[in-house]
Amino acid sequence: MNRVKLLSLQILVMIVFLTIWHIVTTTSLFGDIKTTQFFFSTPADVLARTWKQLTGADIYYHLGITLTETVLAFVIGSAAGIFFGFAFARNELLAAVFDPYIKAANALPRVVLAPIFALWFGLGIWSKVALGFTLVFFIVFFNVYQGVREVSPTVLANARMLGMNERQLFRHVYWPSALTWMFSSLHTSVGFALVGAVVGEYLGSSAGLGYKIHEAESVFDVTGVFSGMLILAIFVILIDSIVTLVENRLLVWRPGQSSTTTT
Repeated sequence: MNRVKLLSLQILVMIVFLTIWHIVTTTSLFGDIKTTQFFFSTPADVLARTWKQLTGADIYYHLGITLTETVLAFVIGSAAGIFFGFAFARNELLAAVFDPYIKAANALPRVVLAPIFALWFGLGIWSKVALGFTLVFFIVFFNVYQGVREVSPTVLANARMLGMNERQLFRHVYWPSALTWMFSSLHTSVGFALVGAVVGEYLGSSAGLGYKIHEAESVFDVTGVFSGMLILAIFVILIDSIVTLVENRLLVWRPGQSSTTTT
């Protein structure tokens, strides 16, 4: 799809959403206006508050803490997921032995782990990084594991016939096969790393965007809550764009474009 057309459609969706929100919160079609605005604020108020925060200095201190936690959780979780995904996919015995434990660990509710991490690591950034790690790791792990397992037996057999050793197989066969799966998981993991950081801050912290959202919520400041959520969304999109740039750089060998780009 043409980039201009795609961008136009995306902007149109946003305009429609904001228009509906504005109508709901500024007219009496859905009840008393003051009551509706108490629960949902208005798009104009949220945008004004967001602009005020972004042009001030205080929000960047909290944003810096949240982004630090997000990046650490994303990098450490992704690196561990890639390493263990490859290791388990290449060793059937290892995968079979640890399969029930991996599934059991993945099934644990992450919110339940947050207080435990706070007890172990304190209320600083590392308890939030640990929570984000648990969200990122399993997404990347399962995708990389599946990507390596999906290598075509025909391609693998031909590569071995050509005399490739294990190192060459990893570089020229397994790694390219896993890359598409890996980047698919990384796009999802960006959001989950941020979720881990924000939830951790929400449950116990003295700084960060999660703390700011919780602070606004505690005084029924719906505008502040939505503004914090909007700021989070903006920076998730920016981080995801960076992941897309790296993906396009590493996957230039693919025929056609990736699912995150258009022609």
